[in-house]
Amino acid sequence: MNLRFIGIDPDTGQSGSPTAWIDEATADIVLQSYTADEATRAQCTERTAPGHAKGIPDHESVIRIPARLVPMLREACNAAERTQL
Repeated sequence: MNLRFIGIDPDTGQSGSPTAWIDEATADIVLQSYTADEATRAQCTERTAPGHAKGIPDHESVIRIPARLVPMLREACNAAERTQL
């Protein structure tokens, strides 16, 4: 795995760091962000995708991406598409 740094929340200080990377081997977008609070997790559990079981699988998480990170997500999406795997 070779992660390429894309960007970090511009309003982050030294203790918070919502960040976007792209895995150059797979073109996956890798995100670090805030863990969703219980109210958000509960809504995600109740509003499942059609055809899926209720709940959040143990191997998945619900995270919140600050809107300030959207430009970095766009850049990460563009980088993933350019990888053309």
